[in-house]
Amino acid sequence: MLSIALAHRPRSRSVPSRLSLAAMAAFAGALIAGCSTPPANLDVALEKPSAAGFYRVALVPPAQPPAINQMHSWKVKLAGSDGAPVQGARFTIDGGMPQHGHGLPTQPRVTRELGDGAYQLDGMKFSMTGWWEIRLAIQGPQGEDKVTFNTVVQDPKVRP
Repeated sequence: MLSIALAHRPRSRSVPSRLSLAAMAAFAGALIAGCSTPPANLDVALEKPSAAGFYRVALVPPAQPPAINQMHSWKVKLAGSDGAPVQGARFTIDGGMPQHGHGLPTQPRVTRELGDGAYQLDGMKFSMTGWWEIRLAIQGPQGEDKVTFNTVVQDPKVRP
């Protein structure tokens, strides 16, 4: 009976063991904080040249900042390097959170051409606050190209 009582007796942790746990908790906290803070020099411009310079691309967010976990639409404005609107382009959309290592929670796509180089981008959704990348692969008359936009989602409220 004595051995059973000792087997269930709670063990106290040694001071070095408690310090190791505290250090691991502090490291985990710093890691999480680092994931929620975008880089200080993050380029959040919503208009820029494509990687190869074939196009000028503008990403136009909705008038109201999108709420977390709600579908929304953006517009893409595409012009040639000379500034003339580009029509008849096709897009593949990708993206995600670089600091978290996951992609977009949806599969956004350009659903229609609006005219004058503007395109409707539907199916956008952000599942959490933080830094998101939106990557567009462009197939247009000037050739294939790509562009990456950064955005920081800050509004955690879901609107009705």
